[in-house]
Amino acid sequence: MTAAAGSAERTRPTTGFWPVLLCWLAVALDGYDLVVLGAVIPTLDSTGALGFTTASLTTAATLGLVGVGIGAISVGPVTDRVGRRTTLISCIAFFSVLTLATAFAPSATAFIVLRFLAGLGLGACLPTALTFMSEYAGARSASSAMTRTMTGYHVGAVLTALLAILVIPSFGWEAMFVIGGVAGLLVVPVMWAKLPESEAYLAATRGSAERVKPVEVVRGKLLWVSIGLWVASFMGLLLVYGLNTWLPKIMEEAGYSLNAGLALLLTLNVGAVLGLIVSGQIADRRGNKVTVLAWFSIAAVALALMAIKLESAFLVYAAVLLAGFFVFSAQVLVYAFVGHLYPPAIRGTALGMAAGVGRVGAIVGPFLGGALVASGLAYPWGFFAFAGAAVLAVVALSTVPAHLENT
Repeated sequence: MTAAAGSAERTRPTTGFWPVLLCWLAVALDGYDLVVLGAVIPTLDSTGALGFTTASLTTAATLGLVGVGIGAISVGPVTDRVGRRTTLISCIAFFSVLTLATAFAPSATAFIVLRFLAGLGLGACLPTALTFMSEYAGARSASSAMTRTMTGYHVGAVLTALLAILVIPSFGWEAMFVIGGVAGLLVVPVMWAKLPESEAYLAATRGSAERVKPVEVVRGKLLWVSIGLWVASFMGLLLVYGLNTWLPKIMEEAGYSLNAGLALLLTLNVGAVLGLIVSGQIADRRGNKVTVLAWFSIAAVALALMAIKLESAFLVYAAVLLAGFFVFSAQVLVYAFVGHLYPPAIRGTALGMAAGVGRVGAIVGPFLGGALVASGLAYPWGFFAFAGAAVLAVVALSTVPAHLENT
């Protein structure tokens, strides 16, 4: 078999099982590696390992997210030029090697540099996997395919927390990075053998001497469409990271115990998984725009209601579950909306830029929550601030058309 024939063979789907599983695993690895630093920070801080201080740990966390944002924005033109398959496999191999290397970092500076570089691959992984799934599933089920794939992120995050409890006391913080890196490297050869290229990408580039340039995402009428989607993505990830970082502390200020705050954080993420399972199916049936507008609107109401002190524990948990149900999946519905609006030739670029701008919100969210906590205003004004972010997402999305011509 010739090299060309072998390449062509790899572009044909082998079975529906493998693309769905492999993209889900890619997002789960992404979730694991993005949360692993938070899992080891208490150990690094208490032991002073590698010479870390609270300030340098904050730098590591921040620069890691900066790398994620840069990676997300940069990967779009790459995946639109070389394909989804090659890009996704390369990203996983890249961040897995760097994650494994982090376990052997000789100093805090080396650790920070490795986390930044790993962030480049991590940021590129998510939009590439979601682009592939939106195209592989087809227009009728693209939204549900993307939201189901994103459940992998939360599974990866939960797995990180559970492993940290079991692994760190016996094997040290380094083992967490070894596990993440090795897991990613084990997935790479399976992806090489079983992951086909996106047929939509192949159809968009086959027989075309001149490709659509990534700059089209910000040219003409698409500029204003992109800005509306970027604002929504920014606000969505501001909510996701702000709530995940500060919910236990805000609830503690409201008079709940620390253990109750942690239980509410778990409830928030359970709601997120349920929301992801349901929201995509509704978007496929009712349309992307109307669904994402409804999701952010209800999220705003749920967050505002959380500012009210409830005496019933059942109502408190129900309110947090409701917020998680709508807040987390609203952000993924933005990605689904992007995948629906843009043509295949620039879809990877559009998703990458939306994810990249959103990552800035992922930095601003924890900063905003921390500022409110430091000023003693976290409860109830933290929830009002987060509700305001959801309202701004609604305003931005209302300017985006439900469909674009010639896409």
